[in-house]
Amino acid sequence: QVQVVESGGGLVQAGGSLRLSCAASAVSGSIFSFMAWHRQAPGKQRELVAGITRDGRTNYADFVKGRFTISRDNAKNTLYLQMNSLKPEDTAVYSCNAKTLYGTTYWGQGTQVTVSS
Repeated sequence: QVQVVESGGGLVQAGGSLRLSCAASAVSGSIFSFMAWHRQAPGKQRELVAGITRDGRTNYADFVKGRFTISRDNAKNTLYLQMNSLKPEDTAVYSCNAKTLYGTTYWGQGTQVTVSS
């Protein structure tokens, strides 16, 4: 069984920064080919924020390019999201997912990010 746990959310003023972490615990030998951050604001659909492959290729949503940076530590099965220049519209629940080589995707419960104006 795989558990995915996010941390690092909180309340920050506009223009501030936060760093999110996502730890994927897995049975020995599990490899996550792709990991990503999504977010869901109240009343809106969940949207992809950024993703990263095991070899470090990244993709970002246009609304975070230049402000957010995704990274991962394969040895620790941990995903990060450095968020700078935060805006009130970035307020959402941020969730992490991890996809195994066999195609199974696991989701975390999410962490709340609130940006005040």
